Order: sequence, then structure tokens, then C-alpha cells
Amino acid sequence: MSFASRSAQALRAVSRRAPRTAVNVVSKAQVASYSLLARNAVAASSRTPAVQMTTRGVKTLDFAGTKEVVYERSDWPLAKLQDYFKNDTLALIGYGSQGHGQGLNARDNGINVIVGVREGGESWKQAQEDGWVPGETLFSIDEAIKRGTIVMNLLSDAAQSQTWPQVAPLITKGKTLYFSHGFSVVYKDDTHVIPPPDVDVILVAPKGSGRTVRTLFKEGRGINSSIAVWQDVTGKAKEKAVAIGVAIGSGYMYETTFQKEVYSDLYGERGVLMGAIQGLFLAQYKVLRANGHSPSEAFNETVEEATQSLYPLIGQYGMDYMFNACSTTARRGALDWAPIFEKTNIPVFEKLYESVKNGTETRKSLEFNGRDTYRSDLAKELKEIDDQEIWRAGQFSLLTE
Repeated sequence: MSFASRSAQALRAVSRRAPRTAVNVVSKAQVASYSLLARNAVAASSRTPAVQMTTRGVKTLDFAGTKEVVYERSDWPLAKLQDYFKNDTLALIGYGSQGHGQGLNARDNGINVIVGVREGGESWKQAQEDGWVPGETLFSIDEAIKRGTIVMNLLSDAAQSQTWPQVAPLITKGKTLYFSHGFSVVYKDDTHVIPPPDVDVILVAPKGSGRTVRTLFKEGRGINSSIAVWQDVTGKAKEKAVAIGVAIGSGYMYETTFQKEVYSDLYGERGVLMGAIQGLFLAQYKVLRANGHSPSEAFNETVEEATQSLYPLIGQYGMDYMFNACSTTARRGALDWAPIFEKTNIPVFEKLYESVKNGTETRKSLEFNGRDTYRSDLAKELKEIDDQEIWRAGQFSLLTE
């Protein structure tokens, strides 16, 4: 069976068993959002007798020879989810990208959610536009934490460090402290975020922006998320993490640790997700321009074809499928040059991972993002990228579509 056929088969099976996620969001059975990795593993598991099924919605899957537990939202139908949190108030601190997506999803799932942000600020205004009501579901940070049983700290990494002296005394015994990034507690020597010893500390990290978390939920799907436990006082911390993961819009959840989550996240962002891709795009574009190619040709061969034609195929079907979809000449060249790029870039990625591991990247982020001039400094750097010829050529390409 081809890779594409296996993927399609897995998705059809998922669509038959996926439950509704929210009463007011979709009106049909939801089709869970499956990453390429998960789709392939599910397809393989259907042919592998050794895969053990535990409770409904929890599976042990074989990822390239490694067995991993995957938690599915199908084990948490809406009535069960609402009953589980019937005595809880989720106090969502911060209303940026993740706060917006997670908060609205949990609210649509019928969970008692309140938002805590600086009164009168931009986030306060945005929360009001999204239907959070001052004095009822919208409060100051201090008041929201006092009212909440589960404190969801979704402030930026730098803001978590800056506000911790204010927040820490309010995290009292019996509450649960929740993060969507392992940054603050893993790099505690730099952030000074040290959770009190008498509360559960858990993590749900959606594998995408908060806007994507919200969009997939509204489409009747669910994003993949990592879950982790830093501190288990009640003995139910992991169960709580899985339940909150479902509440905020996850379809499938994978176990990790706070440390591994933040290492992989910082490494990936600086690598192929963002940093490396900008560097590679720019390097290829510059060489084309230096050899007499026009801006439009250099942009089309570097960015347009990649983002609009080839990369979507990788996301939908896999790298092998993308190679097969190209001409025989393109395929041969890609297969020949891929090992060269791999060998050349391994030392760069090793250096990057070590920089993440030893805290260098953390200290740089805290210093830059903690500046009073942070927004203007960031705007200057982003403008420098926007002004690069490659992206000015790209702006014309967008206008002509």
C-alpha cells in the first residue's frame, strides 16, 4: 500500500470515530487533526498485532520502532469533560495568541473560564471584543488568580519572569499551575520562576499558534499537543493535563517532559520552522541574483514554488510523495543533494541545540524581550527583513494573485 493510501485509510478510520468537540462550534462529528507522523503510525498500527489498546481513546503506537502513548479526545466526550471540571475555574492569565485560542475553545466546550489581564490594556480590549465581561469573566491578573482553581499562565516568557514575584504568592495550596511552554520552570535559574511545592504543575503545548488552535477547533478538528507533568502533588496531574488538553482544543496528545518540550521548541523555531528557512531562502535567492536571474525568477524558484506547490504536498502526503510528484530530473537532483545539505548542516544544528541546552538562547530572549524598547527594536529588525529584495519581490507576487 502506498504512503498516500495508508494516510487516507487512517484518516477515514479517524473520521468514523471522532466525537463532537463543542456544542456551539460544529454540528457534525469531528474529524481529528492528525499530523503526518500520527497518520503514518496509525496506519502502521492497524497492521501490527503487537500494538496494545488500553482504554478507549488511549493507544500505544509505534513511531519508527519506538512505542509511544497517544491520548485522544475520543476518551473525553463533552459530558464527561464538563463533569470533570464542574468544580473548577480555569483562570487564563494573558490574552495573546495562545490565550485567545485556548480560552475561547474551553469556553465553547462549556468549561468555566475567566481571563486575567492588565485592566485597560490592549489585551483587555481584545478580550472584551471576544465576549469576556469585566467583573464576570474578565478580571485583573491578581483577581483572576485568586478566583481560579487552575491557573493557566499564558503570558509571554519574559512577562512570566517579570510578573512572577506578583503571581507566586497567589498560587496557593490546592490550585493547579498550568503552562503551555516549559521555558519558565526549566530555565528557573534565569527566570526565577519556581513553583510552590504544594501544587500540581502541568503543561499542554499545542503544536501551533493559538490562532491555529482556534481555527482547527472551529473547523471541527483538533490540534496535536504535547503534555507533561513537572510536579504531581495530587496523583492526578497527568489526567488533569490530558483533560485540559481536550478542553482547549487538542485532538491528540503526546507525553513529554517540560525540559524536552522547551528544548525541542526553541531548537525547532530557530531551525527549520523559522530561522533556518529564512536563511536558506535568502542564501538561494542571493546566489540566483548574483548570477543574473531576475527578482521574479529568483523569488518564484526559491519561495513561491516551495510554499505554494511543494511544501503543501509534504504536509499532506510526505516527503517521498513530494519527490514522486516532481519531474525525474528534479527528483534525481534532490536525492543527490539532500545528503550534502544534511552533512553541511549537522554541525550548525548541533551548535544550535547546545545553545538551547546551556541556556544561551534563554538569556538572549529574556534580555531582548525584557527591554523597555522591545517593541520598537523588534519592529526595526522585522522591517529589515521586510525590506530585503526577496520579500519586496514577494509582495508584488502576492498582489498579482
